[in-house]
Amino acid sequence: MLLPSMPNLSNATIESLRLLAGGEPQDRAVGRWPANPRKIRSVGIIGAGLMGTAIAAAHVRHGLPVVIHDADEQALGRATAAIAAELGATEDDGPPGSLRHVVRPTAALAEVARCDLVIESIIESLAAKRRVYEQLCGHLSRHTIVTSNSSTIPVAQLAGGLTDASRFCGLHFCHPVRHRPLVEIVCGPRTSPRTIATAVAHVRAVARVPIVVEDGTGFAVNRLLFPYMSEALELLREGTPIEMIEGAAVEFGMAMGPLRLMDEIGLDTTLQAAWVLAAAFPERVVSSPVLVSLVKAGRLGQKTGAGFFCYEGPASRAVSALDPALAELLAPWIDSPPRTDGKDIACRLVLPMLLEATRLLEEGKVHHPHDIDAAVLLGLGFPAEKGGLLRWADKLGPPRIMALLRSLVAMGPRAEPTPMLRILAETGGSFYRPFTEPA
Repeated sequence: MLLPSMPNLSNATIESLRLLAGGEPQDRAVGRWPANPRKIRSVGIIGAGLMGTAIAAAHVRHGLPVVIHDADEQALGRATAAIAAELGATEDDGPPGSLRHVVRPTAALAEVARCDLVIESIIESLAAKRRVYEQLCGHLSRHTIVTSNSSTIPVAQLAGGLTDASRFCGLHFCHPVRHRPLVEIVCGPRTSPRTIATAVAHVRAVARVPIVVEDGTGFAVNRLLFPYMSEALELLREGTPIEMIEGAAVEFGMAMGPLRLMDEIGLDTTLQAAWVLAAAFPERVVSSPVLVSLVKAGRLGQKTGAGFFCYEGPASRAVSALDPALAELLAPWIDSPPRTDGKDIACRLVLPMLLEATRLLEEGKVHHPHDIDAAVLLGLGFPAEKGGLLRWADKLGPPRIMALLRSLVAMGPRAEPTPMLRILAETGGSFYRPFTEPA
């Protein structure tokens, strides 16, 4: 099985993916597309923030020249150093003698537009992204593929700012880029098959694992992630201590707890994405005042040195302590006495993810359970020893899952069994069986 050569991809995760029956998830996706992808020889990146520079580094690591643009002169000035830091190098390291030979910061969008592939990675705002595309359109060659690293906004909406939507798709890298090898390729309603084939081939060329998903708010990765994070915020609001929430997630096997994960992503970025998802799925993604309060207080996570946790310095991943000032910020929103038992916390975090996975399959947004399991293993830090979300669910069994959901009835629609889950429980089926057994 071909997997990316990444030092942070654990042996347990590799083994879990090898155990996914029927081959790699991307092999199933690629089989639906033509075998004549374009060759990508240069990459333009719009946005020199945390994600833009991390994506740039992923390309530089594989010898591809990068042109990077940002409207913010200060961000642009820091871009080469940020890329070097992501690579664990200095600006003067590496052949042919300097990183500056392969990374070119520019204030001119026209220079980005001359690249074979453009990746937009700016704030999660439809209006802002469309403005960039409209400015870009007049400079694009007729072969350039334009993509967005948006994590939630549908491709169909984003494409409104482009003159040729056939050469546009989602290309969503997961945060943190250096630790998460998954790339979600999102097929819009007017995206051409050759564009998808090119995106898949390119993602593989930079040693990443692609999954192709259909368009829709949140795509697949964030449809799965936000129930997990949303439920953590609800538990917090109900008086569950942060340590108990994080401990339950880590004990289940997650790479990190949901609140720590939000700190890594950035609470401002999380909030922007949460607004998009809550508007699309208001019955399942709760709009939490907790996030708003922390963002207003300037606690944006590890990039500012404080969020749900305190860090040893801005942008440091090392947690120093919980901040006593946090309790004061949270106090107006906690509506019950502190919780003292850890019962049902892991179920409340994980089962809403599972329900969202069944909806993605029901809606045809993903085409095989492999795609769900690759997404959570390689994109979200799901425990490798459990084999993936749906592998874990099959081992547990749909009847057992239904019983666990009955104990969470107070959650309302967030814990309501889906038609797929009900049918599997009634018929003794499993999530993988319809995809692996002949009719």
